[in-house]
Amino acid sequence: MIIDYKEVDICRDEDTILYNVNMHVDEGEFVYLTGIVGSGKSSLLKTIYGELDITNGSADVLGFDMRSIKRRRIPALRKQLGIVFQDFQLLTERNVRENLDFVLRCTGWKNRTERAARIAEVLGIVGLANRQEAMPHELSGGEQQRVCIARAILNKPKLILADEATGNQDEESGIRTTQILYDLSRQGTAVIMATHNNALIDRFPGRVYVCKDNQFQEVTAPVVKDAVEQHPSQPEDIPVATVATEES
Repeated sequence: MIIDYKEVDICRDEDTILYNVNMHVDEGEFVYLTGIVGSGKSSLLKTIYGELDITNGSADVLGFDMRSIKRRRIPALRKQLGIVFQDFQLLTERNVRENLDFVLRCTGWKNRTERAARIAEVLGIVGLANRQEAMPHELSGGEQQRVCIARAILNKPKLILADEATGNQDEESGIRTTQILYDLSRQGTAVIMATHNNALIDRFPGRVYVCKDNQFQEVTAPVVKDAVEQHPSQPEDIPVATVATEES
């Protein structure tokens, strides 16, 4: 079990954003959070990585009780998570390799050779093996987002949170990004993807939750299928992601 939320209310400041959230996520699941902008998707994700507190209901994330977790334990939780943001949040003055190396050094990787090998590995997974020395401004939006995915999987997380990861991308780049995340889920990493782009759901099926009018509910596959737009088959050049086994 990766996430188990039961009757959780999600609040920001004095306002309740979502009532009675019930959500269960298992290893390797691909889960969508859908709804319009401002419906509470990002707030829900913030409770998962400890940015927003939970005061009602019960909430377990990767074995951590999010109702009672101490602030000093948040880094231990986040080491098991990978987060992909819409706005990339890359260090603009550092190249791709340096961006990833910074994260590894901050999370306890001491050996330079091991860091270099892991960086090459994750960039290969996202199809950017030849872009280590590129600066962020030299990359397309889709390439920057793939660097963010590489950054998110550096420490082989059990769970990836993608907050509107395709929001700033064109259709083809958005499909490529989602394909990589979907392949990672098929290798055993749970993925929760917040999106208001329902067109992706038919192409990459998974469990779907909707945030609407402060309510949270699971949406059955037939309902979602009727609501989404049909698309042609995915581009042939999308890399197939593979997750490395744990280090010996």
